[in-house]
Amino acid sequence: MEFLQGINTKFFAASFLLFSCLVGTSYAQAVRELLYFPEANAEEELAQAIQVADAEGKHVMIQVGGNWCGWCYKFHDYIAGDSTLSALLEANYVVLHLNYSLENKNEEILADLGYPQRFGFPVFVIMDGRGNRLHTQDSALLEKNNFYGEEKVSSFFKNWAPTALDPASYE
Repeated sequence: MEFLQGINTKFFAASFLLFSCLVGTSYAQAVRELLYFPEANAEEELAQAIQVADAEGKHVMIQVGGNWCGWCYKFHDYIAGDSTLSALLEANYVVLHLNYSLENKNEEILADLGYPQRFGFPVFVIMDGRGNRLHTQDSALLEKNNFYGEEKVSSFFKNWAPTALDPASYE
């Protein structure tokens, strides 16, 4: 009997340790995967993104949404999994994930951006390197067959890229 109790105790301890490690790993992965941070200072982050975009000759693409938004993650994962789209995004935009959640709706900055939340989430706002709002994109218009469409997303990225708005591109 004592032998079995020793085995049960060791088994329980090993199981508990394994479970703790798995839970800890899952929690760490969840934290790493967050796109939005309600506690972030959106005004400072936007100012920094505009400064970087100006220095690099890019535009800012603001993706407004929250960690609660499944379509926000679908878009992020879709772009990350497509080398052509991710290259287009990287070449032309500084990306900022702007939080909208119960914890922080960022109402003041969204008012300054023309209330993009009226289109639902995610919603994309394109700004130039001087901080001018150029376009607000309803993400539903980028969908095809209940997912994002490559041609629609590619067209969106190309049509609002800095070169698309550069008069020299049309000489």
